[in-house]
Amino acid sequence: MSFSSARQRRATAASPPTDDGYSKEAKDRRRRPGGGEGEEEGIRWFLPFLALGLLRHMSASSNLIHDCDEVFNYWEPLHFLLYRSGFQTWEYSSNFALRSYLYLFIHALVAGPASLIFGEHKVRVFYSVRIFLGLISTITETVLVVALSRRYGKRLACYVLAMLCLTSGCFFASTSFLPSSFSMYAITLSSALFLLKKYAAAVSVAAAGVILGWPFSILVFLPVTVYSLIRGSFRRVFLSGFLPSLFLLVLSVVADYYCYGKWTASVFNLLKYNVFGGGESHLYGTEGPSFYFRNGFNNFNFAFILALLFLGVVPFARKKYVPDLLIVVSPVYIWLAFMSLQAHKEERFLYPIYPLICVAAAAVIDTFPDFFHDKYSSEQSIFEKIAKGLRPLILGFILCASHSRTFSMLNGYGAPIQIYQHLEYHEDSGPGKDPPICRSID
Repeated sequence: MSFSSARQRRATAASPPTDDGYSKEAKDRRRRPGGGEGEEEGIRWFLPFLALGLLRHMSASSNLIHDCDEVFNYWEPLHFLLYRSGFQTWEYSSNFALRSYLYLFIHALVAGPASLIFGEHKVRVFYSVRIFLGLISTITETVLVVALSRRYGKRLACYVLAMLCLTSGCFFASTSFLPSSFSMYAITLSSALFLLKKYAAAVSVAAAGVILGWPFSILVFLPVTVYSLIRGSFRRVFLSGFLPSLFLLVLSVVADYYCYGKWTASVFNLLKYNVFGGGESHLYGTEGPSFYFRNGFNNFNFAFILALLFLGVVPFARKKYVPDLLIVVSPVYIWLAFMSLQAHKEERFLYPIYPLICVAAAAVIDTFPDFFHDKYSSEQSIFEKIAKGLRPLILGFILCASHSRTFSMLNGYGAPIQIYQHLEYHEDSGPGKDPPICRSID
């Protein structure tokens, strides 16, 4: 054995942790023989899919309808497409044409066959659509958890998985029949693809989220889109966003022509009405700048506060989270700032950034020991060990508080959904009859 090889072996065995808190050996163990991040050390697909699938099925079967727009702007028009009866709001009037029928047709792909299978059992059709929404949420969030696992390790991915499963905000938003929920699915998948360095696919998903979902959510997709154009082949990434956008816009115009009876583009009508004048959204209520911060705390409790502190921990974990995770999390700040400046505010407007709040909060919890890490010492201080022990305790407290709120909401406001499950067996209900479900609300 040569002297140089022995010296190299001793140096490797005693190598201290690096600036980002991981030793060189730990990093080497996470790498494949080819040099990339090791998939075998990350979370497999089955565990997050199973956990998220179970929770999303629970959400589909027990979730409330939190917003009247979900009923009158989406369930009622979908009911009309299926059964040729339903209420119409002014947004669906051909004079305004603010809502895209293409979004409804996507859900009709599930609701249509379900209505043929179940016949007049409309409650089962309702839950079929909800299960479909839960499945989309499960798939997109599973990809995000796996992407985080491959880039940042199991611990951060497990923290995010736990929050996606049990935080009230994600539980309620995941199966809501709303464009803001669709945009949430898209930003989740787009962020995951960005972390996996599939830049063209990330931009394609972003385009679908804006055109099919909520056009205003373009601000949420902006950081991932811009950096995907910079890092990937510009021509390929640009076309992967432009061509799907053009295709979906054409489909939207054709769908709107079929339903509105005239050539119109609901996507541009919505932007024109709300941005370029004519919009009177303040008529539906205004709130102060603290509205979304109070709502964020209601839905995520202390995880929301931790998510807002993400920028503060970046200096302590620069090599771990900058720039990629910072790019993924940055829409939280952009969206909160933009939406807080608007006079009219609604809880569902924050749905697109809900999974990103979980990612930011989990990253802050994961970084606790880094506050006390001494990069010049190979031994952990007592404070660093305490910080490591606090991580599961803080996460557990957040999850317990979230579960308590979710259970309280379902227990306290779940009567209409529970009653509706039994209406088809009531003697006064059936085809052509309207059950008096609101008779006693005076």
